[in-house]
Amino acid sequence: MAKVLQQDFSIDPESNPNPKSPAAAGRPQSSFGLFSSEFSRRHGLHLLGTTTTWFLLDIGFYSLQLAQKDVYTASGLLNKASTMNALEETYQLAKAMTIIALLATVPGYWFTVYFIDKIGRFIIQLVGFLLMSICMAILGLKYHDEFCGGNRLMFSVLYGLTLFFANFGPNSTTFIVPAEIFPARFRSTCHGVSAAAGKAGAIIGAFVVQSYTQSGDSNGIKKAMIGLSLVNLLGFFFTFLVPETKGKSLEELSGDDRELGSGDEKAVAVDVPPGPVAAAGNA
Repeated sequence: MAKVLQQDFSIDPESNPNPKSPAAAGRPQSSFGLFSSEFSRRHGLHLLGTTTTWFLLDIGFYSLQLAQKDVYTASGLLNKASTMNALEETYQLAKAMTIIALLATVPGYWFTVYFIDKIGRFIIQLVGFLLMSICMAILGLKYHDEFCGGNRLMFSVLYGLTLFFANFGPNSTTFIVPAEIFPARFRSTCHGVSAAAGKAGAIIGAFVVQSYTQSGDSNGIKKAMIGLSLVNLLGFFFTFLVPETKGKSLEELSGDDRELGSGDEKAVAVDVPPGPVAAAGNA
């Protein structure tokens, strides 16, 4: 091997007159900017899909997380705050949220880890949005008759399923897909734009939706649940703008492989002295 490393390699200038050219270096000859019409044509709908789905998901997901203390009390899962001291209220709320997390939220993440390369990101996100919408629609429409101080077990199951399908669904995939489908030079920017849209949705969930649930009024909670069901249904439809990425390389997804293939690359000729190199190679 030492003999190989000591050999001088020369490039034939006639075979490669401009070794620093983009084609010879293996770079794509065509390039386009983030705000170009070419980017809009190739990835405009993809960016719209990743931003809207992340935005809509965070409206629902953060609303569900922040409203737990109000929803559990109004539904009868927890006693009214006026009947407990501050420490007891904190303990009861923490216990209820821990149980929901252990039985619904955390398993949802592990289901995603296991199934994401088996059934794909698109199906997980699509089904997740749909089942979140259905569960929240049932919670909202049946809130007065069925759950408000009544069937606590069914309420817990539906609320837990909503959080389960958030994590075994768009709460995982909306973060993953933007890191896969855009060209390398735009990947972090497009992921950041999508994430910023998600945080805008979280702000709406924290301030707008909470205004309906914070008082603990059952009518307000019912309206919030039905509204969030519609939000998740919109996420279901916007998911169709996002392509499936399962089993594809980053170059295939972003189109970089087509750019590389379109260049007229020239082979680089290398003069390799016979003898020592060949002998070392056979050794």
